[in-house]
Amino acid sequence: MTRGDAPQATTEELVVLVAPDGRAIGTAPKATVHHADTPLHLAFSVYLFDDAGDVLVTRRALHKATFPGVWTNSACGHPAPGEPVEDAVRRRGRQELGIEVHDLRLVLPRFSYRAEMDGVVEWELCPVLAGRVPGAAPQPSPDPDEVAGAEWVPWEVFAGDVRSGRREVSTWCREQVGELSRLGPDPAAWPSADAADLPAAMTTKDL
Repeated sequence: MTRGDAPQATTEELVVLVAPDGRAIGTAPKATVHHADTPLHLAFSVYLFDDAGDVLVTRRALHKATFPGVWTNSACGHPAPGEPVEDAVRRRGRQELGIEVHDLRLVLPRFSYRAEMDGVVEWELCPVLAGRVPGAAPQPSPDPDEVAGAEWVPWEVFAGDVRSGRREVSTWCREQVGELSRLGPDPAAWPSADAADLPAAMTTKDL
């Protein structure tokens, strides 16, 4: 840095820590939260569909700390403190996939999971949403730091392959597909859930 230059500002990404009942109990830097004793925190998953009803599935980047190279749902992320989950999903769609997400619907407001790989734990309250990307199989522009690959698959094919074990996916995706399948075979007909069923930390701006 030369004389007179202002220091570069850095924005640290925070995740919201929660109690098992969904109340916010603090925040932590995202870069430090995932380890062998990961605290329970807020997240989200989204399944994106095109106009033909195909779902976008993605492969996690090979250098990810957890589940590298594993196929999973369209996108995941962490709402910032006080950020509405719908805004977090749209932000992540732009950042991770280079796409604009439309027509978001909350479908699994109370989904949660715990998974471990190579000593690193994911433990999240992780509501699931469904959204639309207009067009027929529009091509995303994935961030290579997050996504190693992406493809559009008919939902009935993807769900069937996940349930039968023919397609290996992340732990949370496998569990989510099981719950989503119970909502019905047609994603467009899945009932929208009540936002009041979200974890309390997602409906407060206290943090």
